[in-house]
Amino acid sequence: MKKFNSWSRRDFLRAGTIGAGALAFGNSLSAFRPAANKKLGIALVGLGYYSYGQLAPALQHTKNCYLAGVVTGHPAKAAAWKKQYNLADKNIYNYENFDQVKDNPDIDIIYVVLPVSMHKEFTIRAARAGKHVICEKPMALNAKECEEMITACKKADRLLSIGYRLHFEPHNLEVMRLGQQHIYGKVTSIDTGNGFNFQGNTDSWRLKKAMSGGGALMDMGIYSIQGSRYTLGQEPVAVKARQEKTRPDFFREVDETIFWELEFPSGFIATGKSSYNNNWGYLHVEAERGKFGLEPAYGYGEIEGYTSAGPMNLPQVIHQALQMDDFAECVRHNRQSRVPGEEGLKDMKIVDAIYRSLDSGENVAII
Repeated sequence: MKKFNSWSRRDFLRAGTIGAGALAFGNSLSAFRPAANKKLGIALVGLGYYSYGQLAPALQHTKNCYLAGVVTGHPAKAAAWKKQYNLADKNIYNYENFDQVKDNPDIDIIYVVLPVSMHKEFTIRAARAGKHVICEKPMALNAKECEEMITACKKADRLLSIGYRLHFEPHNLEVMRLGQQHIYGKVTSIDTGNGFNFQGNTDSWRLKKAMSGGGALMDMGIYSIQGSRYTLGQEPVAVKARQEKTRPDFFREVDETIFWELEFPSGFIATGKSSYNNNWGYLHVEAERGKFGLEPAYGYGEIEGYTSAGPMNLPQVIHQALQMDDFAECVRHNRQSRVPGEEGLKDMKIVDAIYRSLDSGENVAII
């Protein structure tokens, strides 16, 4: 098994300057700039699997930030995290007293890791408390909520980033370079899929539309949508979608499997799919003079890439550590994240359009 090389972050953050659309940094902001040598404190809001299984471990490998606090509605979880990560009592909050974080200089960044229906509320509350925000994907229930979150953060003069860890992962960065710079010529075909076989408790919030906003499309399809967008470095203008449901009793409220065709301004069509009933995770690209892609493409573990010249042979890194370290640097240097709220908004406009297409059965504009 390949070792994780977090020390190689410098090379791939430098590589992040590629990609006209997907990776461009925004203009400098006037947010408060911490001392250059200060490790920034991150508080995780919501202590479910992604926090305890991915983010907290990744924060043990970061250079520019650290786990400073948590926000949870479960006293037992608070006690366990306090002990495991040596957290100060004053850095542990619940959902009711969360706004008091405004008076806590230990916490610079709030990472919202809650059910999707709570993203807007806690992003806005965090910004109003004077904290910079990372919000996990999907950004919100719909594009309108995304716009409200972006507006609130701008009004508070706080940075907002979306948890798109793969914009910091070497293999996905290489796909961006190969596609956007036409290394193998103009891209002629993109096919991508992401999903897993959802088993277990039907009480999961992911299966409740009011909390999740939707099913596999919201959860897994975001990666497929992103893959098409950042391979081309372009934004789609229309989409046509269809769905199938093999377990209607299990997926009563949310989508199980969706297939779509994204149309880009040139007329190029990228095919994509998402599923809670299939173990997919690939991005296959064909171009005029060759092919390239990723499989597995989007998971938390090792990513493998290929080109017509052979395997990519790039380092395996801790995606979330690179992602959070980069955002800490953005806060330090008053610069916009490469994955700002506007990036999440673009994806949610596409998701909204896919659901409209499912309702109408027609090709619909992405607006």
